Amino acid sequence: MAMEFSHEPVLLDECIEGLAIDPDGIYVDGTLGGAGHSEEICRRLSERGTLIGIDRDQDAIDAAEARLAGFSCRRILVKSNNTEIASILAEYGIDKIDGALLDLGVSSHQLDVAERGFSYMKDAPLDMRMDREEPVTAGELVNDLPEEELARIIKEYGEERYARRIASGIVRFRKKQDIETTGQLAEIIKNAMPAAARRENQHPAKRTFQALRIEVNGELSGLRTTLEDLIAALKPGGRLAVISFHSLEDRIVKETIARHENPCTCPPNIPVCVCGKVPDMIRINRKPITASPEEEERNPRSRSAKLRIGEKIQKR
Repeated sequence: MAMEFSHEPVLLDECIEGLAIDPDGIYVDGTLGGAGHSEEICRRLSERGTLIGIDRDQDAIDAAEARLAGFSCRRILVKSNNTEIASILAEYGIDKIDGALLDLGVSSHQLDVAERGFSYMKDAPLDMRMDREEPVTAGELVNDLPEEELARIIKEYGEERYARRIASGIVRFRKKQDIETTGQLAEIIKNAMPAAARRENQHPAKRTFQALRIEVNGELSGLRTTLEDLIAALKPGGRLAVISFHSLEDRIVKETIARHENPCTCPPNIPVCVCGKVPDMIRINRKPITASPEEEERNPRSRSAKLRIGEKIQKR
């Protein structure tokens, strides 16, 4: 399985340029995936440099070990949630890092392997766990959650305007039998939506599957913790690069970097700052970096990608 793990890295050149890699530096890839970004980081590191790769998916760790084996830099690959970055760095005696990368969302491998249950295009058990040792699957959510809670998740995380209709359709179906597969759920979603919505360009189930995946894996709830811990670990001059694919993720990234760039909490009518909070980051790009038309054509997943980069500065 590990050797089959494939994932085309999104915005690869832009990420590597944005990280401004020091050959002797220490870099964290908090979403290792297929190690596409990590491979390019390692290519630029000397034998004194270090890559720390973190992923919840054992398939990703196994594949990365094989893919990165030929590089001379120190490589630390950890099966864990990136919300544990502070304890991971402490465990390896690392105080500060020179850069960090997060490529948020689901990997191509996880979508392509049907039995992982992420894809609405392939009928498989309804799973969606990035870490298959976690206890709760998407199947348990759709079969056990109250209708109101299902509607909230689908609306909030999927930004689905027909969330109530879909939640109602799920509850009606599960009264007759359990929903066990991705194919069953995709059909339920399609039937719950009005005909006009079913004719839209994207698959009717896309937003609902996204919402369930985010909930199963706690993707948004842990993101703020991860960002704050990575920023705290950066040396002055160190950079954080984050690729997001979802407006809620992007908003969290944008707001976090902006808050570190302008942390003052004084009322706007006070002429001089008295709160004592000083900036410790600057934004490298004011607007998010997006994929070129060529990359979008080559890799459709890149179409919704947004890259934001921040640099740690010495507190003044």
